[in-house]
Amino acid sequence: MVKSIYGVEEESKIILVYIEHTKGKIENVSLEMLSKGRELADQTGWELKGLVVGYDVDSLATAVLENGADGVILANHWLLENFTVDAYSHVVYSILLDLKPSIFLLGATANGRDLAGRLAVRLRTGLNADCTDLNINLDTGVLVCEVSGFGSGILAMIEAPIHRPQMATVRPGVFSIQENRLARSGEVYAYKVELNKDQIQTRIIEQIIAEEVDLTSVPVLVAGGRGVSGNFEALYRLAELLGGEVGATRPPVDDGYIERERQIGQTGVVCSPQLAICCGISGAFHFVVGIEKADIVISINSDPDAPIFEFSDYCVVGNVDSVLPALEEVLLANKEVVYG
Repeated sequence: MVKSIYGVEEESKIILVYIEHTKGKIENVSLEMLSKGRELADQTGWELKGLVVGYDVDSLATAVLENGADGVILANHWLLENFTVDAYSHVVYSILLDLKPSIFLLGATANGRDLAGRLAVRLRTGLNADCTDLNINLDTGVLVCEVSGFGSGILAMIEAPIHRPQMATVRPGVFSIQENRLARSGEVYAYKVELNKDQIQTRIIEQIIAEEVDLTSVPVLVAGGRGVSGNFEALYRLAELLGGEVGATRPPVDDGYIERERQIGQTGVVCSPQLAICCGISGAFHFVVGIEKADIVISINSDPDAPIFEFSDYCVVGNVDSVLPALEEVLLANKEVVYG
């Protein structure tokens, strides 16, 4: 077994969260990890720190502290204004070697995954990817990562008892952002970044950020499966009436009926809406993990034995093509109630 750059005997009892941000705003997945990290830190008595990398990022420190961190590390440099994996991995690698945290968490985003993979190789440690839950064994101090397996309802619990840091990327939407936070004070440490142009092999020519729907934070989700036969127009109308958004299982996405960014589940996004309406969805495990945190689930399916009904609060046995128009008609007739 390959030995990691630093091991258990050298670790600091620190949970370090990589804070991802865009245009001066912290991404929700980072706030979610801070909330979970605070819970784990309180259980263990460890420190929770946030790591902010970028340029002109000092203003983010307060928000990191307000969301549960005991301290913030700021890596501020003009060459870090835009994310490039070579520059960011160089800086974060140096910080990890100095701090030697026991646990390092990143969001399972495009940039987070890119950075995590590069760092895991350089540190010669493991990486638990796309985790849906995190816990710490209080007897051993080992991070236990829950990762959902493909098909068959498998949940794998993965540990890295020897290698450090214990690294994991976390799926957006799986943890709630802590509410009613207490005001916290903590040290804000400005890390001295040593970086020059020669260490960066990539150059940003133009950056275009697409306007994408964020299903992880919508209050109402109307999801369609194979049973809607590609007719997502009715789902969009219903979602608009309820102030929500439309999602889908993998088959309609693969068939081109709806954008891949709207795919729900194990290979898509994990949502936690107040209300999820599942239309024509059988209820395979790899979809259910995407809505299991919904407050209320209503399912419509023509098969009375559909597995989705086992995960639903309200079950409607019927054809989606008949049920949705009737539901839309009722909502339109009572729109004063719907719109509050």
